Amino acid sequence: MAQLEVDAGALWQRFAARFSKRDLLEGAIVAVAFLLYFGVRGAVIDRPEAAYRHALDIIKAQRSLGFFWEDDLNAWIKDRWFWAQAMNLSYFYLHFPLIIVFGIWLYYFRREKYTLTRDAFLASGAIALVVYWLYPVAPPRALPELAQQFDPNAPSYVYSFVDTLHEKLGYAYDTQSTRAFVNPYAAMPSLHFGWDLLLGLGIIWAFWPFGRGPTREHPEGVRSPWWFWVAVTVGIALPVLQIFAITMTANHYLLDAVAGGGVAVLGIAVALVLQRWGYPLAREWLRRVPLPGGRRLLVPADALPERARSARWR
Repeated sequence: MAQLEVDAGALWQRFAARFSKRDLLEGAIVAVAFLLYFGVRGAVIDRPEAAYRHALDIIKAQRSLGFFWEDDLNAWIKDRWFWAQAMNLSYFYLHFPLIIVFGIWLYYFRREKYTLTRDAFLASGAIALVVYWLYPVAPPRALPELAQQFDPNAPSYVYSFVDTLHEKLGYAYDTQSTRAFVNPYAAMPSLHFGWDLLLGLGIIWAFWPFGRGPTREHPEGVRSPWWFWVAVTVGIALPVLQIFAITMTANHYLLDAVAGGGVAVLGIAVALVLQRWGYPLAREWLRRVPLPGGRRLLVPADALPERARSARWR
């Protein structure tokens, strides 16, 4: 038994040695974000009728603007197995799994661009959480069931939506295994589009700069490497593809995508404000607080603008 305890302790020390304090901080940030999400989820789960009425308001607004096409898009794809699966896979895998992979890669290989990108995601997510709490919206796929409960005179198009992820991919949001992790009334804004927009911009920025003008060594300038243009192509394709995925699979409305894009832009603005003013002020304040190593842990160097980093806060 003593030998097992020694071995377990040695294994833990070897495991913990692989992670820095900054790694632990990033894990704590993600944990807090998930706790906030679950708190908001619990606040809106018991408001299905309000979510249904809000969804009808969005449809009404789109119809008045002349671009309520979601029912036709969903009807077109539901009987076309290949395209339905393509949109299902795009919706499911080209979002959160890809964001996690890109975030880990950015953290280890483009650390100077990681914090701003992370803050843009977290800030946009925080803004979206407030909207979810104040204005829950049922996605199109949930309308047939909700209409049966709350609206016996619902228009016919409400009953036409089909959940293609459930029908074709076998994935359902209301299963016992996923229910605890999904907010069923988080259609507006669409973080599927907003975060894929941030993901695309982040991929492009990760490989910036893409070229240089004329110099003494290179009078004709330096052309952009081929892999940068691959990054640009991927960065543009991801949010564009996600617009089709979220609507064709009956998970969002087009106005949700518009709102998701707005939330993403606001997230970028918040991240820039934090880097330009927030983190330098926090670091200056922490400099006066007797916390050994606290400044480095709470305000990492890559969170500061280059000018602030060069000053070294003497």
